[in-house]
Amino acid sequence: MAKTLGKSLWRDRNEALDPETDYVEIYQNLALYEFTWDITQSLSFALFRTYAVPSIGRLLHETQQFEQACQKRYDDTSLLLEAPFVHGFDSEEGRTALRRINQMHRMYDISNDDMRYVLSTFVVVPKRWLDDYGWRTLTDTELRASVNYYRDLGRHLGITDVPETFAGFEALLDGYEAEHFAYDEGGRKVADSTLDLMTTFYPKAVRRPVEVFSRALMDDPLLRAFRYDAPHPAIIRISRGAMRARARLLRYTPSNRKPTYTADLPRIKSYPGGYALAELGTFAPTGAKAAPDGATGAPGCPVPHGP
Repeated sequence: MAKTLGKSLWRDRNEALDPETDYVEIYQNLALYEFTWDITQSLSFALFRTYAVPSIGRLLHETQQFEQACQKRYDDTSLLLEAPFVHGFDSEEGRTALRRINQMHRMYDISNDDMRYVLSTFVVVPKRWLDDYGWRTLTDTELRASVNYYRDLGRHLGITDVPETFAGFEALLDGYEAEHFAYDEGGRKVADSTLDLMTTFYPKAVRRPVEVFSRALMDDPLLRAFRYDAPHPAIIRISRGAMRARARLLRYTPSNRKPTYTADLPRIKSYPGGYALAELGTFAPTGAKAAPDGATGAPGCPVPHGP
């Protein structure tokens, strides 16, 4: 049935490509056509996990971006991360987005270890999400392309010692979370603000159930790190069962022929009149001197770095 409905369209196209050289195109096919909703959701959960690392969650809290402008922060992050795989790393749009991301990172004192961990969530969490809730899993070709795509992104962001394989990324993520996941008040506030934002994507009548549903999809280490109450086991079973039922239904729908871009999603609300990539994100205070390439912690940074 899936074959007659053309459900294998993007899998077949990706299998005809080389994950060592065509990884941008393969990832584009996955994110814009095959698994648009799943990849959007899983990357949101990937970033959410990073708040449970105190050095990350606390820094994000100190910027006050999530408490004061969470919608804009969400929109800007989504749009900037999308540009390289839509347009390519060497395109004008890709270079502009990467430059903006690097400029923002250099405003703060972020360790390479934290950067590597965040990168690992982009590789591992979507794969695990699709294993659990996707209508199919990634092929070996697609998984290798995903690894290569994020290795290239890591190179453009100046991250060193990036794993070469999915197994390496998986070991990095699991080891880092086992060592660093812990409660931090700032990280909890960032998580609360993000979870509150996620509920606003749905009608008011279902926002409370959406919040409970979201916690039902979280694993125990993540719940413990934020000191969130786990939903009742029956709610967890129903929530995860509903996700798997959705996956079974999707097996009998045709492949998407039209791309879905981030800016087209109703949850992106900050720029109804359009946007310029060079103007997205946060900027150092007026008069602050930008840090040189490769440096961290620009003068005028709003977050204190200690003596």
